[in-house]
Amino acid sequence: MGLHPLEFSECYLDSPVFREKIKSHEAELDKTNRFIKELYKDGKNLINATKQLVLAQRKFAQSLGEFQFEYIGDAKTDDERCIGECGAVPTYSWMRNITETLMKPLEKFRKEQLGSAKAERKKYEKETEKYYSSLEKLLNMSAKKKEPQLQEADSQVETIRQHFQEESLDYVCKLQEIQERKKFDCVEPMLAFFQTVFTFYHQGFELANDFNHYKKALQINIQNTRSRFEGTRVEVFELMKRIREVPQEYKQTSPISSEGYLYVQEKRPPPFGSSWVKRYCTFVKEQKILHMVTFDHRSGGKMGETESVTLKSCVRKTTDMLDRRFCLDIEITDRPGTVLTVQSLSEDDHKFWIHAMGGKEPVIDAQLDDVGLSFVKNAINAIETRGINDQGLYRVVGVSSKVQKLLSLMIGKTCGSPESRSQAIHCLVHKLPEKNRLVLGLLLKHLATVAAHSKLNLMTVANLGVVFGPTLMRPQEDTVAAIMDLKFQNIVVEILIEQHEKLVPLTTVTSITSNIVPQSCNLRKACLKPTAKRTAETFLQCWQWDFEDIALSDILGNILDIL
Repeated sequence: MGLHPLEFSECYLDSPVFREKIKSHEAELDKTNRFIKELYKDGKNLINATKQLVLAQRKFAQSLGEFQFEYIGDAKTDDERCIGECGAVPTYSWMRNITETLMKPLEKFRKEQLGSAKAERKKYEKETEKYYSSLEKLLNMSAKKKEPQLQEADSQVETIRQHFQEESLDYVCKLQEIQERKKFDCVEPMLAFFQTVFTFYHQGFELANDFNHYKKALQINIQNTRSRFEGTRVEVFELMKRIREVPQEYKQTSPISSEGYLYVQEKRPPPFGSSWVKRYCTFVKEQKILHMVTFDHRSGGKMGETESVTLKSCVRKTTDMLDRRFCLDIEITDRPGTVLTVQSLSEDDHKFWIHAMGGKEPVIDAQLDDVGLSFVKNAINAIETRGINDQGLYRVVGVSSKVQKLLSLMIGKTCGSPESRSQAIHCLVHKLPEKNRLVLGLLLKHLATVAAHSKLNLMTVANLGVVFGPTLMRPQEDTVAAIMDLKFQNIVVEILIEQHEKLVPLTTVTSITSNIVPQSCNLRKACLKPTAKRTAETFLQCWQWDFEDIALSDILGNILDIL
């Protein structure tokens, strides 16, 4: 097995395995550099030390014979095999013009190509240190700082991250280019040297004639390798360009597993508290197993032991509970009662891990009481009294659509027909708590009344479904899947409005609403857009009810968000 190819997409993941591949390429170039330096030294000794001519010749021949080029990939081509064995060609006693034909070209390659690789390596290591240092500084920043400061810090780290990834792409491209270039830049001087030796000797004609088949084959191998290098180089640069333009499309992902860096909180015995250790984690989705290996580039790139745990649940950790951002609480199956707290690298990375592990938002208990029911009743009365015929009623912008996993139970494969959909929705509605079901019936009756006046207000059942779909079917988290399922949210709400009398009996709604005493009071506009979460009871205590100065299109949507 030769050197592993360095994929450009791995530059963005920057995994320990990728770092090991880079180290292998760097070690190979260091080996080539040492070989050329040693060969150069031996060649000078051969020229200058005439008294030790035989010994120097043997040492030089031995250096050529023992060296073989490593290759990229699982197998060698015929050209690479021939080129790799070129050092095994026997050398002869007199080596005239060795300096011009062999030593100077090899030394030039060593200084220009391998020297530039060393410079790129230092630059890459410098950018690596700069990026991870800034990242740790960002993650250690308190979440209680002002939002502008946090946004500025995020922006700075993102800029450094992009620069680091660009340097990584350039360095990977440089490494592989030199690995391929050395096959002909190092071997061509040897071929020229052999040709000089053959023409010098008196028996050169016979010797060259015997060697002619190998010389021609080597010339063809070198030309083939050079041609493939030029063609591959163009393709590699095109790939690097495409990845640099849209890196997110080329990041290595797998439907089976997810991987990346996480900082794991490790608790220590008193009075030491706890510490955060960076680990490279791989989550196998089917088995729900999280593999964690300690890895720090500053420790010489050494990988620690792998620890594996089985995931039971994953919940986003709020900043109120911990003075760090982007954190998750992971409950472990094989350690009952143990909760592992981990920190992702950014907001996007946070969402990535939540989705990969099937994470959920923290559960916040919310109770619907008589006060909330009365609140909705008064809002509906105000709308139906003053604006039932207003065009575009409830047609307000700014309602975000979110994913709703429970939709799969309503309109999945078992709900292919209208009858089966209605039955499924009917079952789910009657599983709601009593008061929630009553409020739903009250709202649906109102929306059906709005739709009945659609000739004047233009708010059909379909339009109401567009408005109230994202509100009534609010998901637990924002994902692309929520955007794709938006149409299903609207369909469910349309069915609820059209069949409200069947889904929630009218007598039940009427009986509960008749017990609510209308109140004449005022409600300031500010209560509909609170800056903190408050119950409906708090609203009633703090504000008087009055809907006269509030836009009709704002009332119910904001009320439902509050409840």
